[in-house]
Amino acid sequence: MSRIFSGVQPTGDLHLGNYLGAIRNFVGLQDDHECIYCVVDMHAITVWQDPARLGPHTREVASAFLASGIDPKTSIIFNQSRVSAHAELAWVFNCVARVGWLSRMTQFKEKAGKHRENASVGLYVYPNLMAADILAYKATHVPVGEDQKQHLELTRDIAIKFNNDFDTECFPVVEPLIFGEATRVMSLRDGTKKMSKSDPSEYSRINLTDGADDIANKIRKAKTDPGELPGLESLGEDGQRVSKDAVAERPEAFNLLSIYAALSAQTMPATLEQFAGQQFSAFKGELVDLSVDKLGPIGSEMQRLMADPGHVDGILADGGERAAALAEPVIREVHEIVGFLK
Repeated sequence: MSRIFSGVQPTGDLHLGNYLGAIRNFVGLQDDHECIYCVVDMHAITVWQDPARLGPHTREVASAFLASGIDPKTSIIFNQSRVSAHAELAWVFNCVARVGWLSRMTQFKEKAGKHRENASVGLYVYPNLMAADILAYKATHVPVGEDQKQHLELTRDIAIKFNNDFDTECFPVVEPLIFGEATRVMSLRDGTKKMSKSDPSEYSRINLTDGADDIANKIRKAKTDPGELPGLESLGEDGQRVSKDAVAERPEAFNLLSIYAALSAQTMPATLEQFAGQQFSAFKGELVDLSVDKLGPIGSEMQRLMADPGHVDGILADGGERAAALAEPVIREVHEIVGFLK
C-alpha cells in the first residue's frame, strides 16, 4: 500500500480554499492508502507567530481534519514538533541540498519580498524541512497544490542526490497527487486574487467555522458581473478545463462555478451545462444551499472540538507516538548510511 504524507500550517482562520485545496482530498485518500497528516507548526514559525495563539491554531487545523472526516484511528494526525525526526533529518538535508536549488524557490522570493536579507534562515531552508517531513516516513505520494509543486520537485531532487551521494536506495522518489476542480480558490471579492485569511474583508472568504447565515451572506454578496452564466463554449481544447482567456475575462463567474463543481463533486463541464445562460441570482441560491449543506456540519463539529482542547491534544499525542515509531527506523538507517556513530 502506498503511503501518503501531507501537512497544513497552523496560521489560523482556515477557509474554503484550505478545505477544497487540501483537507477534503485528504479524506478521500484514507480508504486506499496509509495516510499521515501533519499540522506543520515548525513550518509556521519560519515567520513570527504569537506563542499564545500557535497552540489554538494547531488545534484548529487538527479539528478541521477530524470534522472533515479524517479517522484518527486509521490515519495518523499529529503536530510536527512532537516528532524530532523532522528536525534531525532536515539538518542532514541541509547538507545535501544545494544553495542554488533553494535560491530558485519562488515562494521564498514571494514571502520574503524586498526585505530578503531580513528573512529568517528557516524561511529560506523551508523546502528542506518539507523534504524531511515527507521522507522521514518514506512516503510515496504527496497531495499538493500548484503552489507546492516546486517544493515537491526539490524533495525529489534531494532524495535522488542523497541516494546517489551515498550509493543507496534509502529514499523513494515521491510522486505528486494533484486533484481536479477548485484546487485554487479565489477571493469572493476579487476573482483574480487567491482566497486568503490576510484579506481585510471578511466577505472575501468563507471560513470553515462560519455558520449557515455567514456562509449564505458571503455568497450572496460575492462579486459577479452583468452577464448570464457561461456555458460549454468556455472550455479549452481539452474539453475539461475552462480556457485561460475565459477565466481572465470573467474571473468571478468561474471562481463561483468552480466552487460549485468542487462542492458538488461534479466536473466543470457538467456544472457549466447545468447553469449555462442562467442569472447569477438563481445560481447563487443553489450555491448557498450546497455550501451550507456541505460546510455547515464541518463548522459545527470544529466548534465542538475546539471547545474540548484536551480531546484534540490526546489525538495529537497519540498520532505523534505512532508517527515517531514510523520515523525512528528511518533515522537509524540514515545515521548508518551517513556514518554517524551510535
